[in-house]
Amino acid sequence: MAQDFFPGRFTADIGRDTVTVFLIGMRANRWWKMGRIAQVTSAMPAMMQHLAAHPEAGLLGSEQWFGRTTVMLSYWESPEHLRRFAADKDSPHLGPWRKFMKEIAGSGDIGVWHETYQVPASGIEVVYNGMPMFGLAKATTHVQVGPGTNTAKQRMGAAARSAGPAA
Repeated sequence: MAQDFFPGRFTADIGRDTVTVFLIGMRANRWWKMGRIAQVTSAMPAMMQHLAAHPEAGLLGSEQWFGRTTVMLSYWESPEHLRRFAADKDSPHLGPWRKFMKEIAGSGDIGVWHETYQVPASGIEVVYNGMPMFGLAKATTHVQVGPGTNTAKQRMGAAARSAGPAA
């Protein structure tokens, strides 16, 4: 049986000055309204397929968790890439968003939220121990912890050094 995780400690080499972190989710406030919940959730696979087929859109990678409150953590090249995707008439986001705002928003059936963070490389520290490729390391470059990256303080400094001088 193949191993589905990497034994040992790993970190991410982000290779850039900043990373845009975007958290988005929804909450089924009235779980018995399954039709409306399915309508909202069914839009996400098309968006993710579109982004996978168009790397120039700027999505670096993502992770998802499902439940009454659903969360997607995603990493983007920049806030501009994220905003451009959200407003693009040809992407599969704008139409479902407008439909949600017209038909569901304000009903109380489903809550939606998002948070966006522009994080400088000097403010990033990650470590994965006994994990499959995950998170920022999966979105950028997965590297083994070694000399110069053994501690959280070293990893944060290494992220800033690998990104190069600030623009």
